[in-house]
Amino acid sequence: MSRVAIVYHSAYGRTRSLAEAVLAGVESQPGSHGCLIAVEQVQEHWDELHRADAIIFGAPTCMGSLSAPFRGFMDATAAFYLAQPWRDKLAAGFTHADSLSGDTLNSLLQLAVFASQHGMIWVGLGLLPGTGGEGSSLNRLGCSLGAMAQSLPEHSPQAALALADRRTAACLGQRVAQIAVRLRPDPD
Repeated sequence: MSRVAIVYHSAYGRTRSLAEAVLAGVESQPGSHGCLIAVEQVQEHWDELHRADAIIFGAPTCMGSLSAPFRGFMDATAAFYLAQPWRDKLAAGFTHADSLSGDTLNSLLQLAVFASQHGMIWVGLGLLPGTGGEGSSLNRLGCSLGAMAQSLPEHSPQAALALADRRTAACLGQRVAQIAVRLRPDPD
């Protein structure tokens, strides 16, 4: 069985909703088990992260960058950076912003560089760009590097995530899990 950890920060619940969709995608893949780890609780889960076959990172995009609590998590990994316990693990990422661009690509690039610094193997979304705008198209925001989502600001009554964005996040989780199952050596 492959193990996929999803480490995320969520300020208003929307990134957590994406993390839950990623988890659903992971667990839809036979032979995979996923777990959610909020960055606020990561201190109790380092061993679980070190044992995982894949780690999927998620955080909101704030002012064109990853949220400060998520960057704090990234900084905390310096404690084991030289030991390279994440070397050759799969990695992927997702993010959310209030506006259509919100400079979310910058956040995914930060996650990919972070994963590369740990010697991880980045897995992109693997979906063609959607064509449905705010409709039901997968990958409606057209990103290849990871899953992007957009919704109105949290104080707006229409702040819920688009179904297409949640489905896209699930596809990311499923893709990472499929690859992790294929790469995991047989226990025999």
